[in-house]
Formats: sequence, C-alpha cells, structure tokens
Amino acid sequence: MACCFMCGTDMKQKVEGEGGNKVKVFSYSELRKATHGFSGANKIGEGGFGSVFRGRLKDGTIVAVKVLSANSRQGVREFVTELTAISDIVHENLITLIGCCAEGSHRILVYNYLENNSLACTLLGSGRSNIRFNWRARVKIAIGVAHGLAYLHEEIRPPIIHRDIKASNILLDKDLTPKISDFGLARLLPPNATHVSTRVAGTIGYLAPEYALRGQVTKKSDIYSFGVLLLEIVCGRCNHNARLPEGDQFLLERTWTYYEQGKLEEIIDIDIGDALDVEEACRFLKIGLLCTQDAMKLRPNMTSIVRMLTGEKGVSMDRVTKPAVIGDLDLNGNKEQRPTDADSITMRSFATTEPLTSSEVKTETSL
Repeated sequence: MACCFMCGTDMKQKVEGEGGNKVKVFSYSELRKATHGFSGANKIGEGGFGSVFRGRLKDGTIVAVKVLSANSRQGVREFVTELTAISDIVHENLITLIGCCAEGSHRILVYNYLENNSLACTLLGSGRSNIRFNWRARVKIAIGVAHGLAYLHEEIRPPIIHRDIKASNILLDKDLTPKISDFGLARLLPPNATHVSTRVAGTIGYLAPEYALRGQVTKKSDIYSFGVLLLEIVCGRCNHNARLPEGDQFLLERTWTYYEQGKLEEIIDIDIGDALDVEEACRFLKIGLLCTQDAMKLRPNMTSIVRMLTGEKGVSMDRVTKPAVIGDLDLNGNKEQRPTDADSITMRSFATTEPLTSSEVKTETSL
C-alpha cells in the first residue's frame, strides 16, 4: 500500500490492509472542504512535520486530519511509516486510522476524532482544562497506555517500537480512554534482533540513555518513556520544566530523591482530591522508577508492568538502581526536535550507562 502511494500509481477508493481493515482514500478537495480550507480555527494540534485539523466529512463524521509537510522528506517518510504501522492495527488503546490522501505533493492521514485532546493539553497543559482527573481516571489512563504498548511489543509480529511515547501523543476520548497516537517514528523489531540502530529523534525528558547516546532503539526505550509518562500522570506535571530551580527541573530526579527519603507521597499531585489512593499512587511511582533505570536490562517488560499496575504482581524495589536523565539538548530553545543528533545530547546521570555487549547485533529496519 505504501509503495502504491509513493510511486504515484492509481489508487482504489478503499485500500485493504493485510488484517482486513479498510483504509479509505480521500481526495485533497474532500479533506480541504471537511476542514474549511484547513482553517486556523479548526487547528487542534501541531507536530514536528505538520498540523492536525478538526474536520467534518460529508457523512457528518468528525475526524482529525493530520497534514504532513509537503516539502519535508522526513514528513513523507513519516507518512509511509505511520500508514504502514497503524493501518492493520485495531486495539482499544491505539488510535484508529480512517483514511489517507496522497494526491500530488499532499500527504494526509485521517483519524477518528478524540474529544478530549491530548494528555499534554489537558492534565499537563499550562491552562489546564475542565476535565477532572481524579485518581480513578489517572489509573484508567496509565493502565490503558500500558495495555496499548504491551500489544505493540508482545502481541503482534514483528513487534513495533513506538519511539515517541509522551504526553502529547496520548489522546483521550470522551470517556478518558487513552489512545496512543503518532506512529511516524515507529520501527519494526526484526526477528532475532535485540535492537534497531537509528538516528536519534524524540523529545527531551523522554529519551532513554542508550537511545539518546547511541541511537540504540529497543522495547526498553519505549518502557523508559512510559516510566516518565507514568510519573507525570501521578504527579500532574511535565517531566522537564526549565523555569524551575535546577534541582527541580526534572521530575524523574525529584521523584528519585523523594523515594530515597521515603517521602514519595509528597510528590503526588495535590489536585487529585479526596479519592486518592496514596498506597496505589506510590506503587505507580515505584513502577515508574523501575521503568527508568539506567541499565535497560533491568527495566521490566510491558506485560510485567501491566500486571504490576493492576496489582496482579508485586513491585519489588530491592534491587532498583538510580535512573539516568537525558537533558540539555542543543535545540536552539526548542524542547522538541525530530530528528536530532546524539552528539548534541548530554546526560545528567546518576549511574553509568551500560555498554553494548558483543551479542547485540546492529541492524536497521524501518517500516
């Protein structure tokens, strides 16, 4: 299907993926009309390679229209990657691809519209929202994201490494069910390979040390990012805030300090309210610390994480090691860059990043 778009051959009205899911092919004029000419009033988001607009199709369906930059080679690559990654996947906690457009220089993806925007805009946004994120809502979101990642890592073949798990890529529907979105950086993990070597791309605060410093992408890279996200959900603040004093800028560092002092409950978001389960919240924070350990081999897999979050498995901190924090990207004032070079990244680490082992086979496979 991706080759069809890139080579400019004729396309049918519907394209059927290997899993039997049908992705509708829209014309550019249809999507232009649906978004009122891609008007600023309908713009609901913006990423590294394009913008997202709210649109209404002629049958009345409300959709999210993701327009990738026509002048960006990376944008075209993201289009093919995301289209290939998500077209055959159906899961409650993954965004649903409705259709696409590859007319002329236009590269557009059409998704189901999610009423409550992203976790970054609602829970972590500076303006906040009118959504009440009580403890049960946060538990639902955390476990939902974990289920989605476990599906990508453990239940499909070949596994998919998302490579950009962060709050702005977690969308919420009307019931606050989380949906993992933006598969533009996703990579397949080939059989018998321990990792994929690729150029570093991602967001400050979420990058696993082995990925940021060596371009080494594994399932454990996603797990590190999930651990950071889990801390954000419990604490109600972004992992990185340059406006805070140096010792408080990284939530991961601050959480480890509270853990060592035996005062984890003090970092929990005070806005959660009376329904807070302090014991469960502290357990979630400990899971976040397990996920962000410097040595990737010490991080649990997603199946174990789901079981720990749901209480089916105990959380052992007996051998937990200090996390590593990646910071100080040379982004000319921007917090996000895709892609960025590993050479421009410094590591504020409490521990030493583990070296590559001879058994790790370097390979690169993109979708």
